[in-house]
Amino acid sequence: MDRKLIWKRLLVGSAWVICLGGLVVLMSFIEKKKASVLCTEVKVNIPGNQYFIDKQEVDQILQANSHTLVGQKLENINIQDLENRLKANPFIEFAKVYIEMDGVLRVEVSQRQPILRVMNHDNMDFYIDQHGLKIPLSSNFTARVLVANGYIDELFTNRVDSLHTKLAKDLFKAADFIRRDSLWDAQIAQIYVNADREIELIPRVGNQRILIGNADSLDVKLRNLEAFYKQVLPHVGWDKYSKINIKYTNQVIGIKNEMTKADSAKAKAMRLDSLKMKKDTSQIKM
Repeated sequence: MDRKLIWKRLLVGSAWVICLGGLVVLMSFIEKKKASVLCTEVKVNIPGNQYFIDKQEVDQILQANSHTLVGQKLENINIQDLENRLKANPFIEFAKVYIEMDGVLRVEVSQRQPILRVMNHDNMDFYIDQHGLKIPLSSNFTARVLVANGYIDELFTNRVDSLHTKLAKDLFKAADFIRRDSLWDAQIAQIYVNADREIELIPRVGNQRILIGNADSLDVKLRNLEAFYKQVLPHVGWDKYSKINIKYTNQVIGIKNEMTKADSAKAKAMRLDSLKMKKDTSQIKM
């Protein structure tokens, strides 16, 4: 074998040995440093504009205020246990705890993001978050999200849980679709489930209900509705229909408002009163 190649391999091998040795020495130094350094402070960061949980509550979970952390040796602090305690809170989606060499223990917390509030048929009240998980309400903060009510049979056991019924999964899909579309996010004020377990949307503009049935083909259904809004309602008026049925992907059905018998009788009486008034006033001589 070529001597130059042998020497090259020896040099490379020696370099690796030196690097590994240096790394071992560095890690040993860090461990010794960690063994002597005390926790001097706990810093909590909770990004976002949700306020389900605040710094004080995080401190209570970590027992930071009772000095179980501050003053402790860094090597005696169980990072994994602290993270597990935080993740047990229903409003915390992600938690990361790490220690810096200056003795500062840093806590990063991400809160769950609700997209729908559900009031079920048994008066149970809960949120559904962006991942389709049920979470409880908070006494600290009320999220400004869509509300769904009516004949909803999805139960809630006051803990983070997945959705069990197809209807609840459809409600989540509908709410998620609406929030991602600027037009429908501005237009849809509420979701209602009727006695047939079909989903209806309650708009902010107009008195009609929008029947979507289920969450299948929502993009097609709402595209059809947008065309109906642009091409039909400007000509007939926004209060022409009591319900707009878009649950079929190939058509839009407008159901007209109908006067009840009482409304019809009242309108007839008003017309008679109007005629009588005209007749009476015509006999007045100036």
